[in-house]
Amino acid sequence: MLIVFFIIVCTVIAYMTVWFVVSLLKQRNDVADVAWGPGFIVVAITSSVMATELTLRALIVTTMVLIWGIRLALHIASRHAGKPEDERYAAWRREWGSTVTIRSFLQVFMLQGILLTIISIPVVMINTAPSLPFTPLDIIGISVWLAGFTFEAVSDRQLKQFVKNPTNRGKIMTGGLWRFSRHPNYFGEVTLWWGIYIVSLSVPGGWMSIIGPIMITFLILKVSGIPMLEKAFEENPDFQQYKRQTSAFFPLPPKS
Repeated sequence: MLIVFFIIVCTVIAYMTVWFVVSLLKQRNDVADVAWGPGFIVVAITSSVMATELTLRALIVTTMVLIWGIRLALHIASRHAGKPEDERYAAWRREWGSTVTIRSFLQVFMLQGILLTIISIPVVMINTAPSLPFTPLDIIGISVWLAGFTFEAVSDRQLKQFVKNPTNRGKIMTGGLWRFSRHPNYFGEVTLWWGIYIVSLSVPGGWMSIIGPIMITFLILKVSGIPMLEKAFEENPDFQQYKRQTSAFFPLPPKS
């Protein structure tokens, strides 16, 4: 297993280095957001190739990661198209000054590679496990993944349509799934990774991969997800009203 992880880490480093070169050519580090989803596909495929056999469970989970990663990459790429570099990355570029190149490589691309590798541990455990009969946990896990994926895809689509409407410029999205959660797309992403973890409970040692879903949950709730996004709306009175009425993460009926 150590050899498997060593090869996966080397592969991810190479993958993120390619994207770092792309960022230098384009002079925008937000390509790292596009690289995020496909990075998990790289880990899933690499672990599948290194397995002694490709089991049905591994094939299903790898396909799930493939579908999720491609959809997310296309969604983010379309969101960035024709726009300047995301302000988060632009602010770091200004802050880092002459050290922007090395810090971008380490703090954006290599750090992201480390994080996605950790989050992918349940996938690696599933893909390298021997062929075993399906259990109720597989059905539960796949169902949870489907619910999370649907939540993320639908909420992203709703927000995209809202933003495209010029009459909504400067307004806060409060309809659809966004009526019940301020970040339904993040809720969906966290949920689908917990679904994959539940599937991993059907293979030997799978329970130990819990660091994966814990990591993505922590990142979204406490680090680069909700806190960073909501910081940009601190002075917006409409958002503050929306914040008082709407759950931050878990979908709940809005407060009156």
